Amino acid sequence: MNIQDKRSRRKPDWLKIRLPQSGKYADVHQTIHAHKLNTICTSGKCPNLGECWDRGTATIMILGDICTRACKFCAVKTGKPLPPDFNESVGVAKSVQKLKLKHVVLTSVDRDDLDDLGAEIWAETVKQIKILNPETTIETLIPDFQGGNDLIQKVIDAKPDVISHNLETVKRLTPKIRSRAQYDTSLQVIKQISDSGIVSKSGIMVGLGEKFDEVVSVMNDLREVNCQVLTIGQYLQPTPKHHEVLEYVHPDVFKNWEKIALKKGFTYVESSPLVRSSYHAEKHVKK
Repeated sequence: MNIQDKRSRRKPDWLKIRLPQSGKYADVHQTIHAHKLNTICTSGKCPNLGECWDRGTATIMILGDICTRACKFCAVKTGKPLPPDFNESVGVAKSVQKLKLKHVVLTSVDRDDLDDLGAEIWAETVKQIKILNPETTIETLIPDFQGGNDLIQKVIDAKPDVISHNLETVKRLTPKIRSRAQYDTSLQVIKQISDSGIVSKSGIMVGLGEKFDEVVSVMNDLREVNCQVLTIGQYLQPTPKHHEVLEYVHPDVFKNWEKIALKKGFTYVESSPLVRSSYHAEKHVKK
């Protein structure tokens, strides 16, 4: 790479991150710290952390903060996880109550080390949140559970309002960017969610070397399995060890993708540089 190439990939002005504006940010931070919660907001170095915490929302990460996979885009730690905490579900439910959340997003690390890949704790966490917070709507951003239909069904049977599973990137780049996960397996996960009647959702990052039409192909594949909600955001390299950013996609291109996706039948589309999976997630509950 020459000097000119490096300069052309400096962060543009449209990727400036909004800083927190009110005391609500501090309240959320204090509650998360007090209850020893893991959040993808911090573990994933989300650029919207300030905005979301300022609104009093957060994405809670269960099953620890060490992932058994090592995806080339993800800032979450990888290695040998600690044994799961089977009381975690109650603690998370109490934290949702303390934060007075109207909508909560749950996600997790991959736990390929567990016999059930974490599915039981996933389901129990949803159930406990419902018991303590009957008015709170729930989105679950789940791993692929290695394509195990019975494990995915455990989460479906717990009846969250939205179940999301991210394709992360286009089909061609999946083997290079994702660890162990397979594009077609992820589509089958989304199909099972859609077939259940629960709102299904998926998302991808761009700037990894994909072509415009490959993103459109992802839309086609998702609509074939009746995915209803789509998010498209700019990939941001979390550390020098991760995959480099090959392009900072202009906001106008994101708007173009949004228009195309809506025409293809998606109910909701969030497509702009700073969009992440759980960005404005409270909007996605209703079909």
